[in-house]
Amino acid sequence: MTVEPIRARTVVGGGAIGGTLAFALARAGHPVTLVDSDRAHVAAIREHGLRMLRHDGATDIAHLQACTPEEFEGPLHEVLLAVKAQATETAIRWIAPRLAADGFVVSVQNGFNEPLIAEHIGAARTVAAFVNIFADVAEPGMIRDGGPGALVIGAPVGAPTGDRVRALIADLHPGTGAETSDNVEGYLWAKAGFGAMLAATALADDAMADLIDRHPAAMHTVAQEVFDVADALGVRLEPFDAFDALAFRRSADPAARADATARLTAWLRTQPKNRSGIWRDLAVRHRPVEVTTHYETVFAEAGRAGVTTPVLHAVVGGLKELEGAPEGMSEARLDALDALAAGHAAGCAAERGPHPATELPTQPALAPEEAEAVHAWLTAHQEDMVADLAAYTRLESPSDDPEALRTCMRWLRQWLDRALGAPDAEELLPREGAGDILIRRYAATGPADDSDPRPLLLLCHYDTVWPTGTLAQWPFRCEGDLITGPGVFDMKAGLVQAVWALRALDALSLPRPACTLLLNGDEETGSLASSETIIAEARASRAAFVFEASAEGALKTARKGVGLFRLTVQGQEAHAGLDPTAGASAVHEAARQILDIAGLTDLAAGTSVNVGVVHGGTRSNVTAGQAVADLDVRVANAAEQQRITAALAVREPANPGTTVRVTGDWNRPVFERTQDVADLYTLARACAAPLGLDLREAAVGGASDGNFVQTAGTPVLDGLGAVGGGAHARTEHATVSGMATRAALTASLLTCFAS
Repeated sequence: MTVEPIRARTVVGGGAIGGTLAFALARAGHPVTLVDSDRAHVAAIREHGLRMLRHDGATDIAHLQACTPEEFEGPLHEVLLAVKAQATETAIRWIAPRLAADGFVVSVQNGFNEPLIAEHIGAARTVAAFVNIFADVAEPGMIRDGGPGALVIGAPVGAPTGDRVRALIADLHPGTGAETSDNVEGYLWAKAGFGAMLAATALADDAMADLIDRHPAAMHTVAQEVFDVADALGVRLEPFDAFDALAFRRSADPAARADATARLTAWLRTQPKNRSGIWRDLAVRHRPVEVTTHYETVFAEAGRAGVTTPVLHAVVGGLKELEGAPEGMSEARLDALDALAAGHAAGCAAERGPHPATELPTQPALAPEEAEAVHAWLTAHQEDMVADLAAYTRLESPSDDPEALRTCMRWLRQWLDRALGAPDAEELLPREGAGDILIRRYAATGPADDSDPRPLLLLCHYDTVWPTGTLAQWPFRCEGDLITGPGVFDMKAGLVQAVWALRALDALSLPRPACTLLLNGDEETGSLASSETIIAEARASRAAFVFEASAEGALKTARKGVGLFRLTVQGQEAHAGLDPTAGASAVHEAARQILDIAGLTDLAAGTSVNVGVVHGGTRSNVTAGQAVADLDVRVANAAEQQRITAALAVREPANPGTTVRVTGDWNRPVFERTQDVADLYTLARACAAPLGLDLREAAVGGASDGNFVQTAGTPVLDGLGAVGGGAHARTEHATVSGMATRAALTASLLTCFAS
């Protein structure tokens, strides 16, 4: 069957939020169509109406049209999008081609979904909303009333609210208390902090209010971490219901925070549900939680702002562990969060402040004969080094294969235990959709350096660009001095060299400084899930060594910044043959924009702009309604970064019938050759001389995690890894002799920082 909406209002997603809003509109006499992919839910609404189960057990009924996406026909005008956050992409792809030119979409969802929606339909047709409704789906066709909640609607970033949106708010107000605001963003970030607390309660099987009362350290810290990010963005937080967001900021008065917590838990005890929807997803519905999607924006913004969120990461990681295993819920998890919060609190002020000045060593610590002895020891063990690299390479670890990354991580931990012994401390930080982060801390050997006890950061990544199955066609090989195989150069040999440098110093009873070894599993895809951890560890370190591959033997003392942007053009569809003047082609406009954007390239200044992926339109006989182009931008200095940022921010369409929008951001900042970098290179060159190396330096176009380290203000030396070439190509290779020599260079550098 096919169903057409009676009027222009459509709710897409008939769960707790969508069902509540559709019920409110229908009971007030406003025609509304509910679209949901759950056929049983739709069938029950058709047969019995949409039922609302009240607190006293009574049931109210609203009659409205309901259908599945496959059954829906006709244009969309005013859409209330209420699907789970992780389903936004699928839903908006369904909505976009059906949305009328004057239509709009209101995101009545949890999380920050407006930018994704705007990518498909344009910012002008995207409306933001804050929803705090404690309803639930009791059974197909029935919503359990969640009591009074908050609903605030308004255009993103304070843009004016149109007449039709105000009319929608007025129609929703009698049943929901809906209101408008020019600061919906402030409500969304406030709820993100509140939601983080509720997410933490889902780690245990008990009432939300009781868990918040018993674990204030974890609860306050996880909200503070979210609000640290909001503060960095300049967001003005808004209170709602019984949650006073300002009282949970890190700078708030502790007594005011305690009072706000008491008011919040008292209010929670009046609610019909004493457990969160996240808990219900895990324990009752046995389905993945959407909270991981909610906080992707928080983590990304935290990384860009240099804000650390260890407790929030631990909460999200714990929830992922409980998916499919709710029997693992335990209050012990919250006890561990309390301890993590207490340990982190002491360092927060320092992390937010400027990086302490580092007095870098200026001369090698090893005498020439000692440096030669280290090199000789490593040369004698180079077959063992190659054996380690062979075992490591035979564990494929592509960035997009989480299971392969987990397998590789298990091997790495066991190998590190064998090679270096148990660390003084270890943190394994789970990452959703990316490789986990491993942090191992090793104490100094020899006399302590009281002048600066901070560790050195040894930075490596264990993911590669090579897909699972590559080894079957291209296995690891070592023939003479040449090593080939996927990932040997970028950058598995680098980690092996770093570990053997430490082993050499221990074997020869030479001192080494305190070291933090950090391994991340998403460097090849931009370090989106690890950048904030890298920045936090860098800020706590004296200096950092990055074991990315060398540039034909040279250290890398400058790297370009990388920007990843998307150009989205929205046009107007029409029949290209019957009425060629009626529409406005997004593809044609994109072509003009692409040529103009490519013209921003200035090779003399070190700036390149590449449009690498373009797609748009639906059929050759349809004037294209949308076109998208993905951009990769490389810049050599901050001034060029500012120029490109400004140019991308002011795109204007040549065809007034189209709209143009550029989204995205700078994935990695510029890594410039600062004085600290130059001083570290000079030190490395002096350490290389006894090894017979004339060590060179190079500026390269590719970025690394060293870019993030420099953002933290930490002196950094990059390119200490393999000698070879062919990164990301079937010609990838490293040399055996290079492994021994670079490990000896690393060992000599390490001793410079020991007392």
